[in-house]
Amino acid sequence: MVERVTYKIGDEELILETGKIGKQANGCVYAQFGGSAVIATVCASSEVKEGMDFVPVTVDYNEKYYAAGKIPGGFIKREGRPKDKEILVSRLIDRPMRPLFEPSFGREIQIVPTCVSTDGVNPPDILAVIAASSAVTISDIPFHGPVAACRVAYVNGEYVLNPTYEQIENSQLEIVVAGTADGFTMVEGGAKEVSEDVMLGALAKAQEFIATICHIQDDLRAKAGKEKLPLAPLDVTLENKDAIIAEATPLMQTACFRDGKQARGDAIKAVKKQIAEKYAEQLSDEMQKKLFDACIDDIQYNLLRKSILEKGLRIDGRKCDEIRPITCEINVLPRPHGSALFTRGETQSLAVTTLGTALDEQVYDDIEGDRRENFILHYNFPPYSVGEVGRLATGRREIGHGNLARRSLAPMIPSRDEFPYTIRVVSEIMESNGSSSQASTCGGCLSLLAAGVPMKKMVAGIAMGLITEPEGDNPYGHYSILSDILGEEDHLGDMDFKVAGTKDGITGFQMDIKIAGVTTEIMKKALEQAKQGRLHILSIMEKCINKPQPISQYAPKIETMKIPVDKIGALIGPGGKNVKALSSQYNVTINTDDDGTVTIYGRTGKSADEAKIAIKGIVEDPEPGTIYNGTVKRIMDFGAFVEILPGKEGLCHISKLSRKRVEKVTDVLKEGQQIPVKLLEVDKMGRLNLSYIDAVEEQEKKNN
Repeated sequence: MVERVTYKIGDEELILETGKIGKQANGCVYAQFGGSAVIATVCASSEVKEGMDFVPVTVDYNEKYYAAGKIPGGFIKREGRPKDKEILVSRLIDRPMRPLFEPSFGREIQIVPTCVSTDGVNPPDILAVIAASSAVTISDIPFHGPVAACRVAYVNGEYVLNPTYEQIENSQLEIVVAGTADGFTMVEGGAKEVSEDVMLGALAKAQEFIATICHIQDDLRAKAGKEKLPLAPLDVTLENKDAIIAEATPLMQTACFRDGKQARGDAIKAVKKQIAEKYAEQLSDEMQKKLFDACIDDIQYNLLRKSILEKGLRIDGRKCDEIRPITCEINVLPRPHGSALFTRGETQSLAVTTLGTALDEQVYDDIEGDRRENFILHYNFPPYSVGEVGRLATGRREIGHGNLARRSLAPMIPSRDEFPYTIRVVSEIMESNGSSSQASTCGGCLSLLAAGVPMKKMVAGIAMGLITEPEGDNPYGHYSILSDILGEEDHLGDMDFKVAGTKDGITGFQMDIKIAGVTTEIMKKALEQAKQGRLHILSIMEKCINKPQPISQYAPKIETMKIPVDKIGALIGPGGKNVKALSSQYNVTINTDDDGTVTIYGRTGKSADEAKIAIKGIVEDPEPGTIYNGTVKRIMDFGAFVEILPGKEGLCHISKLSRKRVEKVTDVLKEGQQIPVKLLEVDKMGRLNLSYIDAVEEQEKKNN
């Protein structure tokens, strides 16, 4: 039986429907808004595994090209491996939903939202979050949802809910918020230096919409929801639990507060091993071993949170708002165009910037249409950064962290008109203990300036944490906000909030909350504390470099010029003959736009400069007194005809070859030879008279 619910948003209706499609899945919902539609399914494995301490959830969002009436580009006309955008949307769905599943369910869960229609007006990612949550909500899989998402843009001083692509393009703030009816649990977005108050306003606006859409999903569950499957909780308890806690707690108290990540980890392992050896007979049982591991983790969890809340003391001895020592270096590598080493405590990013040409731009072929990007940022997190052995691979984490760093820096990157290079930043994480994505933002900014990129302002980022404790009926009665969190504080805390920006405002942010939302008071305080931390980091970065350096001699040379539109044909020539000849002669690449903008890419500055002079000669009338690099085309008894520009030849008389008497032209020149010549005059008949002598003498004067 087909069931549906609808909700009017602006001029369009949000439709959630089930019972027609995907009936063999545990849950399936068709969601439509305007011309965009997503089919979301959820399935759970039949095998139950007891004692699982995590939820094995996989989200695989995918977009079909037919959704936009397109055929995939390239040789293979079939959708292939997930694109970065699909991975980012999968993370967008996964992060708010994962904490709401029960680990004791004990089954693998796979959520597959598929974009099957898109109108090019309404982004399908928000629809995918709502569809995925709806599918799980009506299914027989236990779920503490539903969740919903909302995109908020700040356009011309007003908040716009679920904006169109055009409104997003013109916005000062674009933020995606996800959460339950009780509060938001995930935030991410970018901005053009907005204030903390503007961001808080966007969060409040989003929460109203999210609560409404959660209630709509509850209505669909009332109509078509299945009875939930049973959980598989453990009916086994840890033997000698009280004795283990009593013995381990004082030892862990010392181990957890050792200085240094590795020393701390080794000390905790030693305590765990010591206690495990005493209870070795008991722990020979696999289930008892799992419960023992969980007990030790709980001891560590409680000790660290208690220290922060009661003493304001963190595991590395810092105060709650204190930032670890920071060092910055630039030009640490000899040949790359720009490099920087940013170290904050035990987190280190080696950021490298490469400058390329328009031919190096990233081309995206997806359902939103073909587009090009001239700023690229890639993030690598090799296993050695945490002292482990593993595969070198680009996973969802790498793509997500790289996207956050790129989004944070992008608003401060100059436009193509101001800086006509393609820019690629690569952040290699050399060491990690807390927010390597924000280290990438800081290191990336330093390397960009070292490469000569004229950034509008410097950008820095910081990761914030939250520890809460209920007090009476208030779940946030006692709390502490942490600046520059460690990896352990991320794992054991209630919030991971990354904020990046300039001195004047926020440019990028991402927040994951592990508890049922946070209050406006907490968010306001966290943003203010993050701002103070950001300003502190920026002040240290500015001591290292505060303005762009000269562009590296190893970077390609780019020259731009404007030519009259009616001269484009003369530059290109029949079948591209002229522009090909220039490119070959000077070893450059020449790109001409319809508005008359000519961009010259040369491997060296000399080749680009010479090509620019040659182009000027084609589109401008030959100017007496100018020196051209010419090619000897024909040799006559009285002189040589030299081509100074494609299709333009002049006569270099035998008397203008040398101050001494020249018997034969062939004594000085030969056909095909390239020589400098000076244009002496253009006579009444338009003929060009050239001099080899004067050109050589002028060049010698410059050299001396």
